[in-house]
Amino acid sequence: MPKVIEAENLSFSYGNESIFTKIGFSVYKGDFVAVIGSNGTGKSTLMRIILGELTPTGGSIRILNQDVEKFGDWPKIGYLPQSGLQSADSFPATAEEIVMANLFSQIGLLRFPKKKHRDKVHQALELVGMDAYSKRMISELSGGQRQRVMLARVLVSDPEIMILDEPTTGVDAGTVKSLYELLSSLNRETGITIVMVTHDIGRASGYVSRILSLEEGSLEERND
Repeated sequence: MPKVIEAENLSFSYGNESIFTKIGFSVYKGDFVAVIGSNGTGKSTLMRIILGELTPTGGSIRILNQDVEKFGDWPKIGYLPQSGLQSADSFPATAEEIVMANLFSQIGLLRFPKKKHRDKVHQALELVGMDAYSKRMISELSGGQRQRVMLARVLVSDPEIMILDEPTTGVDAGTVKSLYELLSSLNRETGITIVMVTHDIGRASGYVSRILSLEEGSLEERND
């Protein structure tokens, strides 16, 4: 399978504090990868480097065969940050409007969405089992339902790679399993590559295809 993300000798420091040193890994098309590690080991930092938000202090990273600093096709990368669920709650909007917001670059400023845009929104909501709730205010939905809407918001732009930073944060334990089942289904049925930071490896290990463990400045692949 072709590599869609590739890191070589990647290092990062905050001032004099080294977070990780000369780590390397590859993510292949169609992978469902969990990135695990203790708090403070740099998991979210690594995601921000992949997204081009932080510059590594050493080494290189490539996305879809391009150096990240030259990469410009960001619509192909869908990102759900840790704050996604909490930020959704602050918007007085419906589920449909939350998802539609991620199409504004296609719709254009001060223009109205067309049928093709509305269809894409409903297709994304249907993928995550939330189309029946499209007219509901986000504040009226449960934590698990809101997170599904936020996943639809990522999916509506048809990304090739989806990066999720702790997607089960703030979600009750009973909903975590259904979210992992949903992500696994999306990975299998659409072929989308998923890279997910999680602390919940006990539950996630039954759904992901690979596990990368970041500890004490080093990254290793686990086979359990």
